[in-house]
Amino acid sequence: MAIHEHSQRGNVDIDGLPDVIEAPHRLSMVYGGGGIFGIAYGAGVAAGLAEAGIPVADAPSLGTSAGSWVAAVMALGIPYEEVAALDAPSVPTRGDVLHERARELLGDARHHLVAVSAVHLRSQRRHILDGARFDLADLAAASSAVPGLFPPHRIEGRRYIDGGMWSATSVDAARDARHVIVVAPIAGPVLGPMGRTSGLLLARELDRWRDRHPGHAISMIRPNRAIGKLAGRNPLNLFDKERAAAAYPLALEQGRRFGEELAAEVAA
Repeated sequence: MAIHEHSQRGNVDIDGLPDVIEAPHRLSMVYGGGGIFGIAYGAGVAAGLAEAGIPVADAPSLGTSAGSWVAAVMALGIPYEEVAALDAPSVPTRGDVLHERARELLGDARHHLVAVSAVHLRSQRRHILDGARFDLADLAAASSAVPGLFPPHRIEGRRYIDGGMWSATSVDAARDARHVIVVAPIAGPVLGPMGRTSGLLLARELDRWRDRHPGHAISMIRPNRAIGKLAGRNPLNLFDKERAAAAYPLALEQGRRFGEELAAEVAA
């Protein structure tokens, strides 16, 4: 997978080459954004799915913003405790603290199952960046560079900002699979009207995906009310380590139950 750019023709290689057509996978994962809280939620859900027998670590994954960190740690087998041990960055900041934290956690690892979405600052277009070609630390820093909170991150001379500026999940760019699972940390009962709006937009993305992939299945998991209450209504709560730590075990249990319901379908 190369760098891809969203255009009216769909996702095309930035050099104008069409996407590589590949046979559908059994499972594909999509991890959405949501700050430190979103990392905890996504990692908890993914770990719960794995405990229920869903092979998330072996599935191609697409991460956006916080989801890029989840995709990376799941592919590399890094436990959430190592993520939680990182110092939370102060925001706003002008330093490249995101890349520093990502490098501390991920080293110089790359992984062919990981891709992330980020917005190319100059063109304002979404690029899908391949974890087999770039260090996962660079991808996490680029995909998470929220304007106003973190500076753009540069990869091969291109400056990137948070992929959530295009879509909170980029479901349309998910790797084709017989079953896609979307983990959406900021949809539903999270952040008040913001979460409701995000949920409505995501529902439309899922409907469009179903229209383009007849016969394939897509499922979405979002915070329940207990987890949503932890996030509260202030977007800055998404960067609160204590709230994130409290959300993780609840997300783990939610993911486990969700996985138990899906296990037979995903295995089919």
